[in-house]
Amino acid sequence: MIKSELIEKIAEGNPHLMHRDVVKVVNVIFEEITGALTRGDRVELRGFGAFSVKHRPARTGRNPRTGDQVDVTEKYVPYFKTGKELRLRLNPLELPPEKPKAGGARKKAARGS
Repeated sequence: MIKSELIEKIAEGNPHLMHRDVVKVVNVIFEEITGALTRGDRVELRGFGAFSVKHRPARTGRNPRTGDQVDVTEKYVPYFKTGKELRLRLNPLELPPEKPKAGGARKKAARGS
């Protein structure tokens, strides 16, 4: 889905809103996310995921065609981590791992089992 398709989908689902208002809302949301990431903030959309910025330090890389060494400057890259609800919708049969019960090993040791 591209931005214009997102705008159309929102406009179809909300006929009481004018198309130009939907465009403004979508643009403001993207501008705010971009602005927050530019400031180094984290943007969390519960159930969907979290956007953050990761620092990649300078390093020496290789040109895959020639094999020559190339200096790669440091940079900041956007990072997205999906939320639990989105992961479960993408993988509906995936069950969360069971958590061990707290203190289970100590109780057995105390009983002498």
